[in-house]
Amino acid sequence: MTKKITIRKRLKSLIISFFIIFAFGVNSYAFTPPDEGMWLPIFVERLNYVDMEKMGLQLTAEEIYSINNSSIKDAIAGLSHGSTPRGYFCTGEIVSDQGLMFTNHHCGYDLIQKHSSIQHDYLTDGFWAMDKNEELENEGLSASFLVRMADVTDSIIPFLSDTLSESDRSKKVKEITKRLKKSATEDGKYNVTVNSFFGGNEYYLFVYVVYTDVRLVGAPPSSIGKFGGDTDNWMWPRHTGDFSIFRVYTAPNGTPAEYSKENIPLKPKHHLPVSLDGIEKDEFAMIWGYPGGTERYLTSYGIKFKIDDYYPTLIDLLGKKLEIWKEGMDADKKVEIQYSSKYFGYSNAWKLFIGMKRGLKRLKVYDKKLATEKKFEKWVNSNDANKEKYGDALKIIKDSYEAQSKDVKPFFYANLGLVGGAEIIGFSQGFSQLQGLLEDKKENAEVIKETAAELKESSKDFYKDYNEAVDKKIFGELLKMYHDNICEKNYPSVFETIKKKFKNNFEAYADYVYEKSIFTCPEKLNTFLDNPKLKTLEKDPVVIASNSFNEVFGSLMGSYRSNILNIRASDRDFIAGLRKMEPNKVFYPDANSTMRLTYGSVQDYFAADAVHYDFVTTLEGVMEKEDPDDDEFIVDQKLKELFEKKDFGPYGQDGKMITCFLTTNDITGGNSGSPVMNGNGELIGIAFDGNWEAMSGDIAFEPVLQRCINVDIRYVLFVIDKFAGAKNLINELTIAVKKPKPVVEEVSIEISETDEVGN
Repeated sequence: MTKKITIRKRLKSLIISFFIIFAFGVNSYAFTPPDEGMWLPIFVERLNYVDMEKMGLQLTAEEIYSINNSSIKDAIAGLSHGSTPRGYFCTGEIVSDQGLMFTNHHCGYDLIQKHSSIQHDYLTDGFWAMDKNEELENEGLSASFLVRMADVTDSIIPFLSDTLSESDRSKKVKEITKRLKKSATEDGKYNVTVNSFFGGNEYYLFVYVVYTDVRLVGAPPSSIGKFGGDTDNWMWPRHTGDFSIFRVYTAPNGTPAEYSKENIPLKPKHHLPVSLDGIEKDEFAMIWGYPGGTERYLTSYGIKFKIDDYYPTLIDLLGKKLEIWKEGMDADKKVEIQYSSKYFGYSNAWKLFIGMKRGLKRLKVYDKKLATEKKFEKWVNSNDANKEKYGDALKIIKDSYEAQSKDVKPFFYANLGLVGGAEIIGFSQGFSQLQGLLEDKKENAEVIKETAAELKESSKDFYKDYNEAVDKKIFGELLKMYHDNICEKNYPSVFETIKKKFKNNFEAYADYVYEKSIFTCPEKLNTFLDNPKLKTLEKDPVVIASNSFNEVFGSLMGSYRSNILNIRASDRDFIAGLRKMEPNKVFYPDANSTMRLTYGSVQDYFAADAVHYDFVTTLEGVMEKEDPDDDEFIVDQKLKELFEKKDFGPYGQDGKMITCFLTTNDITGGNSGSPVMNGNGELIGIAFDGNWEAMSGDIAFEPVLQRCINVDIRYVLFVIDKFAGAKNLINELTIAVKKPKPVVEEVSIEISETDEVGN
């Protein structure tokens, strides 16, 4: 007996994956659902194009990625700092022929904060440049565009002997890649990086053009751009207008240049048209960007280490810092502005670690990894060649993680609680060069004068976003946490002073340090810099504490690093073995802040038993969540008026204003700000988050639960146009002409009820 099942020809969802396995007996472990994977664009034609075309892609492979002609890759920017970045904190997309760039509000948050003050609170009120002369400079911000990438594995791997230690191997790789990069920079025209993939089994070269004049153009108030705050972070349903706007500038001849009034807007090779058609369930969605890092090949031993040791330590330390910051921010508006960006970054990571720990447990990721490793061990033991090459990999990984679990708590307490605890500690370490120069004051008189002037100038940025009272409380409480949670053998030497002179009263010690140190306020520091003396630095209690912290941190670093190197080497063998074990499976590399594309579809999901979430949210949900007494859920009066009048302009749909939507795209940190495109390569949204139920996605993709949260581009335009009145920006955009929806073919598959699922 057979039954007919009609399914979409694109064969994308997990259910369809199961049907294929059921009907044809495909090995279930080898089958990779097309939604999963952050793919290198150089291989799009060979590995992904057919699947994407079946799902609704209307572009040619050349229109997606080309090194000779304009393509989508030319509209995608990696956002970083400086002219030679090695990685990217967020992604942006060019949306006009005048270098206009969209990204997330949270990607621009730090920059918006730096421009903010009590007098001009752009975080609270928003910022809109009504012409180019009003756009704001962002010192240090850069936008990188990929020119080309190339496989250079054969130029590196043959020169790496298996007998090399991990440290020597790294040195050899650096030596080779230095030559490769130098030849590709074209005398400094390009920034070139060489990145490792699959644990160091493959290497690729990336050539970028980097623009360092990137100006702030627009940002909604935080009541829109950060609506929901920490409460809604990583959650669905979401109603956040998470976008900000920048513009990339060049020298008059079109080349990269530092900020200058003479610079002109970038004339991009390609910019993304914007679609007002809206989105539908099952519609094709493609995302490009710079995902920061995943660990999809992490072993069960790594999972256990994360759950038992790594996450709990970080959660405790970050949680304490956030608690103290929040207390200060709630009490003082100035402190709120000063610490808003720092708080956001820490709170985002803190909640991520909580969600990762929860997700790994709830979704039984450890058990799934263990099953893979048992299969691997069986394959390894199938012949002597496999045993010789891969036989020790898992054992070394196991032993190294067990050793690392003993070191992780004191290491991170020293890192985040001591050296990286109070801001004043890190700030004081920037004076080590001056201290060295002062050892021979006569010989170095001129250099000392120059260095002191530079330190005086750079300290302005530090003190702008620094509050002594808040930092002092951080200092005292994190020292006490270290004392109470770490064994005495790992105490810094300054703890003897605290014990003898202050009877282990860490609050009293903090009072003493912050009263006596020259670093706690600009007036004391500037007085010192006017006539710097060596003894002043040597006797400063912050410098004494800092040196003490560095000593203990350095001693813990050696053991921790040794275990990391052992794990890295054996991970490389394990990954190589996995790929050899399943030669017919198409593997994708972990994210590493290089350009990737991911494709999927617009989808709803079932979060738990009887809990179903739609794939869109609307402005009505913003009004439902409004709470005037909670700064995370304040709704701007003008937004309420537009909602009540249903004044959505051309951006509404059936009398509603869509705010956010879900897709099945595989993304991670660094993809924030990435463009979400339809099958025509038109912008339909901006990616900004993942969902709580699949927080373990960086380690194991969960096709049933994992969703990418995106702000609908129509909501972005509605805020720019109807809320802000910045029609100058709307007029720059290329609004796509409506095109007919692609026909999705239906296919009938005959499935026998007696067929068995493949192993």
